[in-house]
Amino acid sequence: MLEKILSFYTRLFVIWVTIFAVVAYFLPGPFVAVKGAMNWFFALTMFGIGAVLEIGDFKKIAAKPGIVLVGTCGQFTIMPLGAFVISRLLHLPPEVTVGLILTGSAPGAMASNVMSYLSGADTAYSVSLTTVSTLLCPVLTPGLTLLLAGSVLEVDFWGMVLSVLQMVIAPLFVGFIVRYWLGTRVKKVLSIFPAISVTFIIFICSLVVAMNRDYILMLTAAIFAAVIILNLYGMLAGYSVGRIFQMHPARRKTLAIEIGMQNAGLGTVLALKHFSPRTAVPAAVFVFVCILTASVMAALWQTNTRPHDVDNNTAY
Repeated sequence: MLEKILSFYTRLFVIWVTIFAVVAYFLPGPFVAVKGAMNWFFALTMFGIGAVLEIGDFKKIAAKPGIVLVGTCGQFTIMPLGAFVISRLLHLPPEVTVGLILTGSAPGAMASNVMSYLSGADTAYSVSLTTVSTLLCPVLTPGLTLLLAGSVLEVDFWGMVLSVLQMVIAPLFVGFIVRYWLGTRVKKVLSIFPAISVTFIIFICSLVVAMNRDYILMLTAAIFAAVIILNLYGMLAGYSVGRIFQMHPARRKTLAIEIGMQNAGLGTVLALKHFSPRTAVPAAVFVFVCILTASVMAALWQTNTRPHDVDNNTAY
């Protein structure tokens, strides 16, 4: 019964995000009051991801590193450079430019694995790409932000590296170790972690809305335009990369989803911690946009073939 409730809650998280964002706009006080829990909440989410990873996931990475290298390079080139170009073309303000570039430089989104499964894509490939990009993000996310946005706003590279290590890498490995120690016993509580991730997304989006009441109406049009263009460009470019390297259609779908979706929750946390609430707005909006577009694509791509059958045929 509990699993059904959690599954229902998780599937409709776009609705909950929207509802709580509206509430946060009109009643910002309670959300701003718990801002201090943001880093711990994100760390708990990453712990949950570590707890669902298995040694087999890493064996798949080692078995066929070429396609993982292609996807990872695409992740950290297509989106950051796209964000840089889009911000210049739309003449975005410096703070918003940094926020968009930070979003583009983030690793793959946690929800991309779920979307790949629902799309009938190669889920094992998606897990491998998300894992590798997450492990590389302590250096690449702040490094790319410094490289592409350092000229418009001062970027604290080492501060961001430390933040990512504390909030992402450390809890991820703790979760993985706990999974290894507990073995099958941990499966009893695994269903709660997707719900925790959804709750974090709800919380972080609501917090950004609460802290940006004065900016939202003034910046929404420009941010939405930039974010939508970045998201659609990333999905199209990701699918094209798969086609160029003559990958199976299931892996092309994976690349479209994996590159088009970013861990905007991490981008939002870093923006709030190292820049300003205004810088966090593009990342928060990206959460809405990438989930909506990925959901639409998942519905269009679904076939009569069950997703796990696709995994067995195409994954490594």
